[in-house]
Amino acid sequence: MLTSDFDYPLPHELIAQTPAEPRDHSRLLVLDRAGGAIRHRGHFYEVADELRPGDLLVLNDTRVLPARLYGVIAATNGKVELLLLRRTGPGRWLCLGRPGRRLTPGARLLITRNGLSLEAEVEAVDQDGLRAVRFADEALLDRVGVAPLPPYIHAPLADPERYQTVYARSPGSAAAPTAGLHFTPELLQHLRGQGVQTATVTLHVGLDTFKPVDEEDPAQHRIHTEYWELGAGTADALNHARAEGRRVVAVGTTSVRVLEQAASLAEQHPGAGQPWRFTAASGWADLFILPGYRFRAVDALITNFHLPRSTLLMLVSAFAGRQLVLRAYQEAIAHRYRFYSFGDCMVIL
Repeated sequence: MLTSDFDYPLPHELIAQTPAEPRDHSRLLVLDRAGGAIRHRGHFYEVADELRPGDLLVLNDTRVLPARLYGVIAATNGKVELLLLRRTGPGRWLCLGRPGRRLTPGARLLITRNGLSLEAEVEAVDQDGLRAVRFADEALLDRVGVAPLPPYIHAPLADPERYQTVYARSPGSAAAPTAGLHFTPELLQHLRGQGVQTATVTLHVGLDTFKPVDEEDPAQHRIHTEYWELGAGTADALNHARAEGRRVVAVGTTSVRVLEQAASLAEQHPGAGQPWRFTAASGWADLFILPGYRFRAVDALITNFHLPRSTLLMLVSAFAGRQLVLRAYQEAIAHRYRFYSFGDCMVIL
């Protein structure tokens, strides 16, 4: 298995620059793992016809921080940019930063926006080039930061809430869990009305969204950790679904990471003489899912179309098979689906 095995050509014009309006009017491709069939739905809201009464739909309720900061080096007035990744303590954050040559330890920064100014200092640079930054008034971050759209999106976003899911409630992400962007409150209500259950987990999307797989052997790629939580109510819902043979449908690869991380931990510590069960848990997800992985918790997956050579495409390929997934991608390209964060969607059954 090589990283190049997960490459594919994508016409530049198929990279979505703006979200569909309304949210649930994006297109939907249906991929059947068992038979390999590919079907095309007109709109995402038709996912209701692919779900069954009793299915448990698991949503990632993370909320995207206004994590992109623009400012200058106080001493030189040279422009700099930061991307908040992880809070490490009061006023302290781990950040991506550019240009790196200006963001050296001791550099004092001035972040400005909307008539506000926030002072900061670079305290250290780690082995991955991430900057440890201390902010003088952390409470201002929400007001001086902007939505951290991916670098391949060049169109400005008129409404920052369009880069949030309608159920986002737990701030902490540097990027949106984009499979969830297709849902509307009305669609969720309709699904519940037809007997589909919902539950939430939290995974704060971090560095791995931005870090490509550079190694030719993907197994050598070092995946960075992302904070996750699975509550007691969700654990109970998952255990009941498993006991009753109902499907667990993950919305997005981030939900998959939480569910499989929690299942892996639970499987290592089952009760005496009992099969393993989900329990309330939290921690740092470090599970790297590649083809050959044995899924323990997820029966179906709703997901966007991912970048070539990415850990997300590798995860989806582990779930449905690399050749089948790449064939579905070729089909989507031929039918002019839109790709990446604001693009169209697929459901893998």
